[in-house]
Amino acid sequence: MYQIFSDLGFNVAGGPELDTPVYNFDKLNFPQDHPARDMQDTFWLGPEALLRTHTSTVQVRYAEKNEPPIRIIVPGKVFRNEATDRTHEVQFHQLEGMYIDKDVSLSHLKGVLETFMRAFLGTHFQIRFRPSFFPFVEPGVEVDVSADGEKWIEVLGAGVMHPNVLKSVNIDPEKWSGFAFGVGIDRLVMMKHGVYDIRTLYNGDVRVTNQF
Repeated sequence: MYQIFSDLGFNVAGGPELDTPVYNFDKLNFPQDHPARDMQDTFWLGPEALLRTHTSTVQVRYAEKNEPPIRIIVPGKVFRNEATDRTHEVQFHQLEGMYIDKDVSLSHLKGVLETFMRAFLGTHFQIRFRPSFFPFVEPGVEVDVSADGEKWIEVLGAGVMHPNVLKSVNIDPEKWSGFAFGVGIDRLVMMKHGVYDIRTLYNGDVRVTNQF
């Protein structure tokens, strides 16, 4: 994944897994009453401390300290207080990306994501884009992947960066625009290597880990 995005001109950035609601929610345009802030979704360690629910926290931290144009990917572990099943875990890995420049549009985002998905998964996988909503982008999309055209797995959310997010990091949305995306690394591994249950990636079974 690093190599594919490096070839597209992206640099790697990192940040803390323990963060504050300012970076996890406020600067990403989450309303105060958004359900993601509730205890059932977020692991709170205090009123001003939480385990990050996405690596988007690093995007806004980076954008605060760096002038555009910006082109980064942010890999890391994230945490969600939710029920587990074969495609959901309380901890998993994301690779988020952010691109800020002049005249960036949804078509640029679509081109980057299609290039990445084809390079990582291969041309035999089918990809579809669906309209969706996320507080930090407008418009927003979800991207699904299928090996047979019948069973689809949602692997990432993305969209054009909301002007409020740019304003929160002191970037003028009249001058700059951008896109952001968050890829579920574990789900892509499941698709690429035929792993049926995400929980097998974390249970320490050597029959799984020895394959990699």
